[in-house]
Amino acid sequence: MKAMVLEKPGQALTLKELPVPVPAAGQVLIRVLACGICRTDLHVMDGELTEPKLPLIPGHEIIGTVAAVGAGVDAISVNDLVGVPWLGYTCGKCRYCKKGKENLCENAKFTGYTIDGGYAEYTVAYEQYCFKLSDQYHNAASAPLLCAGLIGFRSYHMIDAGAKNIGMYGFGAAAHILIQIAKAQDKKVFAFTRDGDVKSQSFARDLGAFWVGGSSDTPPGKLDAAIIFASAGELIPKALQDVDRGGTVICGGIHMSEIPAFSYDLLWEERVVRSVANLTRQDGLDFFDLLKSITVNTQTELYPLSQANEAIARLRKGLVKGAAVLVMDAK
Repeated sequence: MKAMVLEKPGQALTLKELPVPVPAAGQVLIRVLACGICRTDLHVMDGELTEPKLPLIPGHEIIGTVAAVGAGVDAISVNDLVGVPWLGYTCGKCRYCKKGKENLCENAKFTGYTIDGGYAEYTVAYEQYCFKLSDQYHNAASAPLLCAGLIGFRSYHMIDAGAKNIGMYGFGAAAHILIQIAKAQDKKVFAFTRDGDVKSQSFARDLGAFWVGGSSDTPPGKLDAAIIFASAGELIPKALQDVDRGGTVICGGIHMSEIPAFSYDLLWEERVVRSVANLTRQDGLDFFDLLKSITVNTQTELYPLSQANEAIARLRKGLVKGAAVLVMDAK
């Protein structure tokens, strides 16, 4: 099979011909249809996430069909359409798993980071973290739902249900999915982009943002809550300044640059800052259940597997409108 491989952080991916993997007990072999490129992949490639399996096949927004199953697999069958997210394995035995907080599992494994991912024609995944999908998701445009969608959804549900004015800082793959859910639920979205990023601001307006501005701009009213998808730590004090009393600031990424010092008055009046860590299987079930009643259309740029480096370069430069997705035709 063909695969794009990371040999060392900081280097470009290498196209290689590798053996098709064999599923172990509890695993399934997946013929990959498409795999989204997430900003977390960039953090892995750049060495900002410091414990990758090397060499590594990145990618954790996977859509594909099951080609074979390992011993003990009974809930998934050959030819099933499945999606594979970032969280790829949990032990079920540690103190967090026992408390129903599998997203914090002490022995977790992560797709495209500590286990090989979807920048390949085939991959293996643990049955417990494969979401069975209906045929409507049998397309490359569905791939971003497996991380941008799921993490955005988990972030969104950390906000008080009564929040109406919601800020989204960093308007990329996750925000462009989440704004569609928020608008369907009668929320007003305030979209913050990089200062001067006319393309992203136009994209946010097209999707129905109530207000659009640069990250340093002051919105026309106080926010009830804010979600930060960008990895810029300086956005935390900015978002605290923008939210109203009792407001919540959610950090929706796995990596963030250093947060600058800020005065206590920004946090006072019961404002809250919290992070999002991974996801749970229930998040996936709830998210795809929600999509039965809310139509979400992803905006994607499609690239053949061999052009992964070119797609990554465009994502780094902020040139991708929506999400970049690798597509392949495994034989």
